[in-house]
Amino acid sequence: MATLIFSILTLLLILVLLGVHIAVALGAASALGVYFLLGSPDIAFSVLSGTAYEALRKDIFIVIPLFVLMGGFVSHSGAAKDIYTISNRAFRKIPGCLAVATVSGNSIFAAITGVSIASAATFSRIAYPEMVALGYKKSYALGVIAGSACLGMLIPPSILMIIWAVLTEISIGALFIAGLLPGLLLATFFILYCIITAKMNPQVAPPCPIPTEENISPSQRRSELISGTAILGLIGIVIGGIWGGFLTPTEAAGFGAMGAFIVGLLKGMRRKEIIDAIYSAGKTTAPIMILLITASMYSRFLAMGGAVSVIHETMFAISEDPMVLIAMIFAIWLVLGMFIDSTSIILLTVPIFAPIATLLGVNELAFAIFGILVIEAGLLTPPFGLLIFTVKAAVPDQSVTLGMIFKGSIPYWIMILVVAILILAFPFLTTWLPQNLM
Repeated sequence: MATLIFSILTLLLILVLLGVHIAVALGAASALGVYFLLGSPDIAFSVLSGTAYEALRKDIFIVIPLFVLMGGFVSHSGAAKDIYTISNRAFRKIPGCLAVATVSGNSIFAAITGVSIASAATFSRIAYPEMVALGYKKSYALGVIAGSACLGMLIPPSILMIIWAVLTEISIGALFIAGLLPGLLLATFFILYCIITAKMNPQVAPPCPIPTEENISPSQRRSELISGTAILGLIGIVIGGIWGGFLTPTEAAGFGAMGAFIVGLLKGMRRKEIIDAIYSAGKTTAPIMILLITASMYSRFLAMGGAVSVIHETMFAISEDPMVLIAMIFAIWLVLGMFIDSTSIILLTVPIFAPIATLLGVNELAFAIFGILVIEAGLLTPPFGLLIFTVKAAVPDQSVTLGMIFKGSIPYWIMILVVAILILAFPFLTTWLPQNLM
């Protein structure tokens, strides 16, 4: 049995590394595994099709497209640019003001989108031209855009958190609230780095000119007022509703999407922008839903074959020291992050690693946030670095190279891993809010 399990998992990893789509790899490996376990293709097909049908029936999956649609309406309405402008004006007197505004804007935008890729693409077009025009060093500007975009997967609502919660049957609301303090802590680290770097080397980030009130037109003021009020309102609906127990995550996502649609209309969003936002949400959501279906099949194979127990025994045979086992998980996530995306890493590893963490006595919320942070670091890790390629594709500057972005992102990669280790060392950073406020 152990030989079969490791053979199937090895095949799965080989398929992924060869570039086979993760959904196809998960489905094929699961089908072969269940077939060899049961010895009948008909029974294997019946088991897997039933598993896929049950996965589709879970109403919790509607949370993902609704949150993505909410972020799409906000992005297409132009509210993201207003958020950046407001943050920019608020931090004009601080060294590295545009970089600080980018981190602040991303933090707020993260509370709406839940997708790092959307944040990276949006702020590459908005913040990069502003920073370069003021004389910011390109690698510094690119690094802050790519690094702060990672906040999109930590500050709720986060798509990665939803997927993690579905796989481990943790409360989505509790996981959302657990991510607030770590998200704010990481954003604070980013801001301090931006300020200290600009202070020590003004050539990297020249001082910002302070705009006069006369330079701000009435229409701009109105646009910024609508955006600022609306974004705070949406955050209040989503996070406040879940936090206060008034709304389930599904209801909060529905109200958030409806509220974002109204905001878009007030901001002048018309038929084309609305359709583009819906199509964009569909393009983002469909692959995730297919992945979740095949991940359910993969989980069924692991359960039927006792794979989790076999892998646990193997890992504990290597060492029974909790620190060594956590370090092994940490290293595996970092290596996988070099080659595949965050969602795929979670689907492949969390069904196996989460029970190990429970056996080691690690709090499930702390382990979830720790895992999301380490996996998020993979978005900045060469050679894959999904956020790096997103920024490269989105910035309106042909002279930008991948090397520039990777170089500028290194400090943020380090800070993400530092916060991940702090979460593991001090679990109360993730558990205090859920225990006291829910």
